[in-house]
Amino acid sequence: MQESSFAHSKVTVVQPNGHINAANVVALQQQLTEAVSAQEYSSLLVDMSQVESLDSAGLMVLVSTLTLAQRLNKRFSLFGISPTVRIVFELTQLDRVFEILEAQPVLEAAVA
Repeated sequence: MQESSFAHSKVTVVQPNGHINAANVVALQQQLTEAVSAQEYSSLLVDMSQVESLDSAGLMVLVSTLTLAQRLNKRFSLFGISPTVRIVFELTQLDRVFEILEAQPVLEAAVA
């Protein structure tokens, strides 16, 4: 799994890809924690468009990052979630917990 990130204004975007599972969540956890903790950013957006699958370990990383973001009074949002991965959020009812943006244009509006 490779991740990429870019920053714009007060928003940083992290883009994990491939399969997010117990075998590779440590690197993602570190990247998300660093991004949300960085003082120069007020928002962290996670571009899920390249994520093929997500297991419970991956969900826990996202939940713990959301909790940290809330503690730091920062915005934490997900976008670009495929229908296959969205089912995981719906079955766990985490789609009600996370701010899930629908598309890239929303990202551009949020960044502007």
